[in-house]
Amino acid sequence: MNIIHIIPGSGGSFYCGNCLRDSKLFEAIRAEGHDAIKVPMYLPLFAHDTINKEIPVFYGAISIYLKQNFRLFRHAPAWVDNLLNSGPMLRFAASMANSTRATGLEDMTISMLLGEDGQQKDELEKMVHWLETHIKPDVIHISNALLLGLAHKLKERLKVPVVCSLQDEDVWVDDMHPEMAAKVWRLMCEKTKDVDLFIPVSQYFESFIKDRLCIPEDKMQILHLGVDPEDYQFSDASGRARNIGFLSRLCRDNGLEILIDAFILLKKMDGLDDVRLLLTGGYTADDNSFIKEQKKKIHKAGLDDFVEIIHEFEGDERKDFLSRVQLLSVPVLKGEAFGIYLLEAMASGIPVVQPALGAFPEIIEKSGGGVIYPNNTPEELAVALSNLLGDRQKISEMSTRARKSTEETFNIHLLAKRLISVYRLGVHTNS
Repeated sequence: MNIIHIIPGSGGSFYCGNCLRDSKLFEAIRAEGHDAIKVPMYLPLFAHDTINKEIPVFYGAISIYLKQNFRLFRHAPAWVDNLLNSGPMLRFAASMANSTRATGLEDMTISMLLGEDGQQKDELEKMVHWLETHIKPDVIHISNALLLGLAHKLKERLKVPVVCSLQDEDVWVDDMHPEMAAKVWRLMCEKTKDVDLFIPVSQYFESFIKDRLCIPEDKMQILHLGVDPEDYQFSDASGRARNIGFLSRLCRDNGLEILIDAFILLKKMDGLDDVRLLLTGGYTADDNSFIKEQKKKIHKAGLDDFVEIIHEFEGDERKDFLSRVQLLSVPVLKGEAFGIYLLEAMASGIPVVQPALGAFPEIIEKSGGGVIYPNNTPEELAVALSNLLGDRQKISEMSTRARKSTEETFNIHLLAKRLISVYRLGVHTNS
């Protein structure tokens, strides 16, 4: 099969779970012998993405922002677009404040959902024309429901089924002013008719999103996230130094402050003098003041020597991080639809400690590779961490179960086979 994956990029400035999800699925589909093409939008997917270098980044982040907000740029010559969409410019944009914040981008979000009726209609035409010219796909898979504005023209012109993943769209939309958020949800509901099948990443998120997007159950197929366990070096976490890890964008919403406050409480307990905290995942300029606040808090607690921020988080640097961590916690304030960092940890034999929010209970119940604590407070997280840190036997048992779950339940190769079957059904239904 010829499969197109349309994926918004982060530019590599922070750990992007959705980018990682889509790329791992893409690689597994290619490993099954299918022709899969990654088509990036807005920004490059990663800082050092070596696959499909010849494919342009469509809807370049700087260009569409300027065209949306300044009429002058809507008729700029092609060389201006080429400059704005160059690699260095897009990488610079990825590190800027507001690049991942919905506030201020409400009109842009609505315009994108309008598709051929929005301000980005020329960008949509460029994408469709390029795909018509270069690729004859059997199916198109778009990364999330915020891209539903693409579906109508893609389906109409390329005459193939369109599949759409669902994961944490609410995080973006609900950050808007309530009136604008309501408008976006209504518009997304209208656009769901242009998609053949939706793929939520967890039972939790299927239940949460189906009414918001007005999607009937027979138009949804749950597919969990996965990793390739062969990409990760397993070792029994009970034999490691007692390091607690955080792997995600270093920001307030991902619960970094809760973890740091819990760590400060933890270090006041007896028998935990050796415990350290390792933080990685990158950040944008939006997060600078928050990170400064956390560093001051750590310094005031006299824990500078026990907290390490690891700035490089891709490739070998992430493997090294995962080899040094005994437990991992990313206490996201509102929970998540999944959280691929949990699978990366579990594939490495690291038990996870998560709040009872979002899909976290579902994942930990299926894997047996961690624990859930009831209320997402520093106090309860500190207790959950201390209980595990003092029980090497339990860590060892969870470590083994965690790895086994990524081999048997959350194995990307098994999940890719299921997805290919879904694609084939869609092709058959659409023909």
